[in-house]
Amino acid sequence: MQTPSNITLNKAKNLLTLTFGDTEYPLTAEYLRVHSPSAEVVGHGPGQETLQIGKENVTIKRIEPTGNYAIVLFFSDGHDSGIYSWEHLYNLATEYEVRWSNYLTRLKDAGHSHKQH
Repeated sequence: MQTPSNITLNKAKNLLTLTFGDTEYPLTAEYLRVHSPSAEVVGHGPGQETLQIGKENVTIKRIEPTGNYAIVLFFSDGHDSGIYSWEHLYNLATEYEVRWSNYLTRLKDAGHSHKQH
């Protein structure tokens, strides 16, 4: 299991940077929010995912450690039920391009536009 050596939230609270090994992975609050491991987002089984819409301006209000294996992110939209394990965060970091592209495609296919910053 990869454990981050550093976790940093920027002053605007919209960019969380994770360091795994010698590599830094800057992840937006929006990306982390729409890829929350919570049941609200992923459902309780395959095909039960809920597409997260309108999260472009979400921020991370606070971060709380959960044991030695995860963190809970508290988002400005009130979402706080996702436990982000080190493994989930590592996968989000290293698979960013594919996951973000897939998310944008799913949004478009559902008839939603994405406001670029």
